[in-house]
Amino acid sequence: MRNISDIIEQHLKRIIQESPNGSVEIQRSELADLFQCVPSQINYVINTRFTVEKGYIVESKRGGGGYIRIRKVKIVSKARLQELLTEELIGESISQGVGHAIVDRLLEEGLINNREAALMKIATSRNVLTVEAEIRDRLRANILKQMIAAILLR
Repeated sequence: MRNISDIIEQHLKRIIQESPNGSVEIQRSELADLFQCVPSQINYVINTRFTVEKGYIVESKRGGGGYIRIRKVKIVSKARLQELLTEELIGESISQGVGHAIVDRLLEEGLINNREAALMKIATSRNVLTVEAEIRDRLRANILKQMIAAILLR
């Protein structure tokens, strides 16, 4: 059985997908009431499931008429995606969690298949890159950049 975070995530993704502008504007308390959970559960889902690495931009306005807006970032071109991923998101060093989130985004966008995603995650996991953390994160960044370049240039 899926947990409440998965259900909330799927609900928001469905709304975003059905939206003509690829976004959803919600009030945290209303969503919490809908799913009969605490508002902090909504925060958790938004902060962990709708990140830049996963292709989303989250904006919020606090106060009485406050809202949370989640937008799906559209891929303009493979070249722009490669630039965004390798230069802006990956940089010189990247953690395993962020690296795997980027791989998940490539899979979700249909740019790689399940097998390629699994191979990318294994090749960049801390179980394979058994060196000290600083070197591991730099090595992971280099490996991911090369893999992304190879995928997007095919």
